[in-house]
Amino acid sequence: MNGPLLTLYKYAHNGDWDAIKNYLSRYPNAKKARIKPYGGTVLHVAAFSGNLKVVEELVKLMSVEELEMQDNQGNTGLSSAAFVGIRKMAECFVSKNRNLVTFVNAQKRIPLVQACISNCKDMALYLYSVTPFEFLCQDNGHHGSYFLQCAIGAQMLDIVFDFLHRFPCMATKTDDVLKSNALIRLSTSPQIFPSASRLAFWEQFFCTCICSQPIVASNDTVRIYVPAQSLRESKNIVLQVLSQLQAFAKNLFTFLGIKQIYDLKKIHIYSDKILRCMCEYISTLDYEEQLKASVPAAFHSAVKNGTVEFIMEMIKACPHVIICTDENSRTLFMSSIANRQEKVVSLIYGLEASRSGFVSLIDSSGNTMLHLAAKLSPPSQLSRISGAALQMQRELQWYKEVESIINPTDKDFPNVKGQIARELFTSDHEDLLVKGEEWMKATATSCTVVGALIITIMFTAAFTVPGGHVQANGYPFLKDKESFTVFIISDAISLFSSSASVLMFLGILTSRYAEEDFLISLPTKLIIGLSTLFFSIATMMVTFCAALMIIVDGKMQIIIPIVLVACIPVTFFMLLQFPLLVEIFVSTYGPGIFNKRMKRWY
Repeated sequence: MNGPLLTLYKYAHNGDWDAIKNYLSRYPNAKKARIKPYGGTVLHVAAFSGNLKVVEELVKLMSVEELEMQDNQGNTGLSSAAFVGIRKMAECFVSKNRNLVTFVNAQKRIPLVQACISNCKDMALYLYSVTPFEFLCQDNGHHGSYFLQCAIGAQMLDIVFDFLHRFPCMATKTDDVLKSNALIRLSTSPQIFPSASRLAFWEQFFCTCICSQPIVASNDTVRIYVPAQSLRESKNIVLQVLSQLQAFAKNLFTFLGIKQIYDLKKIHIYSDKILRCMCEYISTLDYEEQLKASVPAAFHSAVKNGTVEFIMEMIKACPHVIICTDENSRTLFMSSIANRQEKVVSLIYGLEASRSGFVSLIDSSGNTMLHLAAKLSPPSQLSRISGAALQMQRELQWYKEVESIINPTDKDFPNVKGQIARELFTSDHEDLLVKGEEWMKATATSCTVVGALIITIMFTAAFTVPGGHVQANGYPFLKDKESFTVFIISDAISLFSSSASVLMFLGILTSRYAEEDFLISLPTKLIIGLSTLFFSIATMMVTFCAALMIIVDGKMQIIIPIVLVACIPVTFFMLLQFPLLVEIFVSTYGPGIFNKRMKRWY
């Protein structure tokens, strides 16, 4: 770094304007001197460091041409400000030189794109409001396409919708950096659509109850509103109080999770509007133009990512895509089976036309739909399921479900390697079968140890009752107390349930572990074993609490704290094992993988 300029660099980095002012009074030309090795000026350093006051003062001192100086990466001061995300800093630059919004750096990024990549929503909103549409659409729409793709990735969907509503054709323009377009970017973003959301039942309830503001498309002269001044910055005491109340309400809603649900619903609404806007434009193109716009590629990308909404709207806009194939000659439903996208496969039940035309096709390797179901799932899908045994169960369920869809004559159809689907399933799942057996045995062994300990404790407790026995007849002294009755009953239930649990886990350890056993038999034994073990632990705690009540003779100040502490192990077990128990139960006795009650949609 330049020796004389090192001091100026430190001043700018630390935001010391007084020191910078004194320095520049002695060396006026230093304001436009390039600081090695970055090649930027003192303005670049101050902007990148986020020092607003220094930037404002430097902008006043520098000429319009000096503001356009770029560092070695092609960044102007505004580009650095866009990276940091301080809107007032950008306003300061643009107010003096509006052309700065069109400067392109070495990565072919304009400040608006830089703000989207940095995920600075407030900055992106402002820069979008001052960037000329003509610039975004020129040169075959490179900058506009790049901006759209980055904005979709940052989930700034309100900006995306506003721009696409004005220029629908930008959905299919290809940029020079990513070599892609906004349509493909949307197809690879399943997280912004409702089908990818995994909300708890209470979150779904809130989502349906929340009323979001209706989306009104902007006209040709008015863009998205950017507030000039927040309530907190106002000098009016009433507005400041309102600002505090607004901040409190926002923090409360964030803590309760309501704000996140509200934001998610807004994303879903905007994604639907954007998708419809794109499909409406694509429907006006002829077949050759759709191929040039990569419509089939975007469609199959959505299939691989499981974006159901995209697939349905695209088929309605371009009916021919339902029969188009990917690079492996796989149709919509074949590709969805290969990528384990059950929601996409379920669409076959909502077709008006006969399904027979889709279920008997083969790909370039001679694989039928059943062959694709027989292959091992992609790691990204398999890892979503906990435990190798449950993964094996899900693989079997996929095979059985697809087997029920295809024509019976296709079950024994060989592929180009001469394998029928069942043989392919066995060879592909050989390792998973071994891992599933190991997982089952490890789980059963650990649970058997816990169950055996509970049996020992409960059996001993039954003959060492609190209070002792009457020597004449052997009856317990406290047999007439209600707490003693609770003690005996809970002890017996805990003993019997833990015994049943141990027997069930022993049954798991001695099972044959064939492929079909992972479908119903082994999961059922595991459900019974875990349920009875959980019940035995809970009743063991009840036994302990009942014995305590007998010993302390109703002293609640002692009983209540100890009972609360006794609930801790039960709670821990619930947190650790209950989700697994629910997952196994739903997977084994739930409605199945596919939604066979799919409404007619096409």
